[in-house]
Amino acid sequence: MDIYKINDIGELIKDNAYVGRGIVLGKSQDGTKAVSAYFIMGRSANSRNRIFTEKNGEVFTEPFDASKVEDPSLIIYAAIRRYENKLIVTNGDQTDTIYEGLQNGKCFKCALESREFEPDAPNLTPRISGMITFGDNDFSYEMSILKSADAVGSACNRYTYSYSPLNGLGHFIHTYVCDGNPIPTFQGEPERVFIDNDIDAFTSNLWANLNEANKISLYVKYVDIATGKEENRLINKNK
Repeated sequence: MDIYKINDIGELIKDNAYVGRGIVLGKSQDGTKAVSAYFIMGRSANSRNRIFTEKNGEVFTEPFDASKVEDPSLIIYAAIRRYENKLIVTNGDQTDTIYEGLQNGKCFKCALESREFEPDAPNLTPRISGMITFGDNDFSYEMSILKSADAVGSACNRYTYSYSPLNGLGHFIHTYVCDGNPIPTFQGEPERVFIDNDIDAFTSNLWANLNEANKISLYVKYVDIATGKEENRLINKNK
């Protein structure tokens, strides 16, 4: 087993019906861009009734058809926010928990100590989070997963990963291993994936290989490390 293998993200997900929600953070192959991506999938009508919207550089999940919303509590949230030199990406309202924690002098890991997996038994969906910190003409990034310690949600296990960026390398964490009932929670460390220089190539590879029936939305951001200039791509299945 090659522990340093860098995978093609399209190959990782193409035959997987349900990886759930996913975050990718890393650096472009040429070393000039900080890259982040977030996607959502859904099996229920309530989950599928969503789109991404972008407002002032921040990204939110919103209903596609507000009249069909059943329970907004776990599906409507700020997915991407900025605080000073930090970019926060998560799969739930813990985006705001991290943001407010930073405001109060807490670190990424410390802010998440107050949160746990989602209360959606029997799946007990993990909360996944990531944060890029820019500085000194480069950046670092962290990822987190909060997941149930057992099948009934008796306790929460919290895992945090800290990375120094390497050219062409990203880390990919997602909520589920695959489809199931209940849906099996993501296992192990974030997966190593290749980050293309071309935002369109990376976006297309990811979107095209997400399961057609279950994919909902994708947002990809490339930030030039030297200038701060951003390039973004947003795709909604619901139009």
